[in-house]
Amino acid sequence: MIGKFEQKYEEWLNEKISEETNHRRREILEKGLGHGTVEFLRKIWFPAVGNFDFLYPEWEVRDFNNGHRYLDLAFRPEDSKGCIENQGYGPHARDLDVRRFKDLCWRQSLLALDGWTILTIAYLSIHDEPKQCQQLVLAFIGKFASIDTPSQLSWFEAEVLRFGLRLLRPFAPREIASHLKISDRHARRILRNLVNSEHICVASGNKRARTYRLR
Repeated sequence: MIGKFEQKYEEWLNEKISEETNHRRREILEKGLGHGTVEFLRKIWFPAVGNFDFLYPEWEVRDFNNGHRYLDLAFRPEDSKGCIENQGYGPHARDLDVRRFKDLCWRQSLLALDGWTILTIAYLSIHDEPKQCQQLVLAFIGKFASIDTPSQLSWFEAEVLRFGLRLLRPFAPREIASHLKISDRHARRILRNLVNSEHICVASGNKRARTYRLR
């Protein structure tokens, strides 16, 4: 039986292939993504975010000599520029030659000068530190999320809205309690206030709300 990740991943990749008009990038996508990128999506991105919205694999950019380079993943909400690169650790990484090392430095420098925010994830960290990588991804997404909160909201209430926007999925009271370092009861009180003021709504649960989401 196909898992939820596999289903969503295939739908997302097939959609990107069908939309692509650039023959160079289309050929790359049709060959499939690299093992490291798929593992990152499987174990880090999808568990943390729950979708592939605004995410583009093998995004094409111009280099200094008017050639073409490809980013492992580009995160492009609206006009933002987020770049996610997966770095492997094998003989080629341990014995990086001078030319390749300089090329990597040029690549990151040129991307930064072009306004890209770069997130580099080591392949080993995907397996050894998945929770930390997931937190890093959420913080990365948060760099592109901005929200003007009403002045009448308390700091706690405004931070719940910012947290929900960064998360891009329904959130549970225990997550709010952990994020704000408060009790579960206090978190539920804040969430009820935000529901009553119509800033958020219940995502699941009838008699007792289990998760909430932004309106």
